[in-house]
Amino acid sequence: MSSTHPISIVGGGLAGLALGAALARAGVAVTLCEAGRLPRPRVCGEFISGLKPATLARLGLAPHLRGAAMNRSTGWHAGGRLRWAAELPEAAPGLSRMTLEARLLEDFVVAGGELRLNFRAPDSGDVPGQVWAAGRRADASSPWLGLKIHCRNLALDHDLELHLGRGGYVGAARIEDGRVNICGLFRVRPELRGPREELLPAYIAACGLDKFAARIAQGDPDPASAAAVSGLDFTRTGFNDDRVSLGDHLAATPPYTGHGMALALEHAAAALSPLVAYASGGKNWPETTREIRAAVATQSGTRLRWARTLHPWLLHPVKQSLLLALADTRLLPFKFLYQATHGESVAA
Repeated sequence: MSSTHPISIVGGGLAGLALGAALARAGVAVTLCEAGRLPRPRVCGEFISGLKPATLARLGLAPHLRGAAMNRSTGWHAGGRLRWAAELPEAAPGLSRMTLEARLLEDFVVAGGELRLNFRAPDSGDVPGQVWAAGRRADASSPWLGLKIHCRNLALDHDLELHLGRGGYVGAARIEDGRVNICGLFRVRPELRGPREELLPAYIAACGLDKFAARIAQGDPDPASAAAVSGLDFTRTGFNDDRVSLGDHLAATPPYTGHGMALALEHAAAALSPLVAYASGGKNWPETTREIRAAVATQSGTRLRWARTLHPWLLHPVKQSLLLALADTRLLPFKFLYQATHGESVAA
């Protein structure tokens, strides 16, 4: 196609890379600006639940998920024992972010996209042809810390394990090559310091999850995969911005859902056709902006409200106790909660 208007993507996360690669394959002149390097370890559950077939097809993602572990079961643990187990409503690919980013990056460059690494784009508000996919909006006052590491030789009783502790929780999910991704969200404990690869087991133990910390220690953690992120905020959104924002830059999804990666890719798929039309001169920028913003708001709004409503139940001691009581008595409406946080038609 003839590309009349170029597209600039700020941020090389999943939404930015997937969208950039699809635009480049469609013949659009597209530049991707990333403030750091790519690929790199990131705090991420690496558990892609709720990824819709239409998104896979529209973005041409199927080849990029080769080798992914297919996760089908989940178990919730607290107080040193299993409290809930279930089959997932749909199988979820488990694939490391670095692997997926590397594949999308290669796709983008081979298709003719222009890559600018270690370049911080100026924040100039709404600029025609510019899409923001620059990741989470940090809040320096946030008390939450995210940590992750990969581990070999770690046997899981379920494909996805969720361990609820005091002041945090941690998930463990199977990914490619027989590895397990361990990723947790914790209230910051200033007394815990050290290299990233040592922080996660320390935080897990400090939350009262000693048995799980011991299991990790008996495995083979990979220090090179360790990552940390602070300033996590699950309350702020970019729905009221005047620009196009995708993925976590629009709104960060609480990690317990395992839906953040899929939602970022859905945003990219929703933005693709309007941006191709704009690039070819078929739409003006205000019209394009309105169409994309409406599409991602429809995708994300209800899911985020449910996810953020449920999130405190995993972290607040009293609410966590009530949640576990529902699990113990087999009254936990797991399928309903999954549907509510993954985009099915549920009354809000």
